[in-house]
Amino acid sequence: MGDRMATQDIAELQRNRAVRWTTILVILVLTLFLTIVACLSVGVVSIPFDQVLAVLFGGGSERDSWIIWNLRLPRVLLAAIVGASLAIAGATMQGLFRNPMASPSIIGISAGAAFGASLAIVLGVSWASGAFAIPAMAFVFSFVTLFLVYAISRDRRGYVPVETLLLAGIAIGSLFNAMVSALQYFAGDRLSGVVFWLMGGLNNATWDQVAISIAPVILGCSLIMILARDLNAIMVGEEQAGNLGINVNQTRMILLVSASLVTAIAVSVSGTIGFVGLIIPHIIRIVVGPDHRILLPASIISGALFLIWTDTLARTIIAPAELPVGIITSLLGAPFFIYLLMSRKKSMGW
Repeated sequence: MGDRMATQDIAELQRNRAVRWTTILVILVLTLFLTIVACLSVGVVSIPFDQVLAVLFGGGSERDSWIIWNLRLPRVLLAAIVGASLAIAGATMQGLFRNPMASPSIIGISAGAAFGASLAIVLGVSWASGAFAIPAMAFVFSFVTLFLVYAISRDRRGYVPVETLLLAGIAIGSLFNAMVSALQYFAGDRLSGVVFWLMGGLNNATWDQVAISIAPVILGCSLIMILARDLNAIMVGEEQAGNLGINVNQTRMILLVSASLVTAIAVSVSGTIGFVGLIIPHIIRIVVGPDHRILLPASIISGALFLIWTDTLARTIIAPAELPVGIITSLLGAPFFIYLLMSRKKSMGW
């Protein structure tokens, strides 16, 4: 009798949890839709909310249609893709390394991308090879960084210790940052292009960038969410995860490559936008808890929301001029990072 009651209680708890999770995700999706429409209406030329809806459903004036379809919508969608990518990558890294300070840049991916893009700008490759040369170079060097970090960290048995991975990431990231500084020193009249890219921005967003980014981001996010239950187990402890039949090394590699893929895509089209992958997972974890089955999808939507709003602020706060969105995210993220450090200091009795 007692066992049956316990089973019923567990089933009831699971149903309540499923309802709560579904409600949270539905609210986030509706908020995302309303945010997209609201941000499409804001700009140098203001477009009423109802006219934005009319344009999206095939109506509206020719002027409003041109502004929304050619200028604002690709930028808003690219902001959503980049924000979602950085947020899920941050949540994954924090879970993998069991470190609340972890972010997509922790293993040097962003530094590698920055070097690739800076090299393309300084060498003038973008002029010779079209608009995709800079994102392509950033993407390639992101994975060069991942390969170097993984090769350095892997031992003779094929195992990759977390501590070694972190240290290798810091070392390789520092190396690429130093090379970026050297490129800036020799950049000459192309220095402004390098600096602007490093600040992070979406002002050159196009439908081509959206189309190229969406498939690999969906792939990377899907692989990560499929392994959400395994990531929960790894967070408890690698030995316990192994006892549950999880191949910890293989799972970690898949998660790491997937998180690196979405980070590389994001950085290659937007430049280095800081703090999104750090603060969004923390905020969502406070709301929904540490279970990655809800934390990951909620982080995806919330990351998209956050970057859409911050990019809208970046392009309107000093209109008609624009601020790089990386400045806005850093201004918001740095105080939160300090708050995390202070909280960690209190909890550890420093």
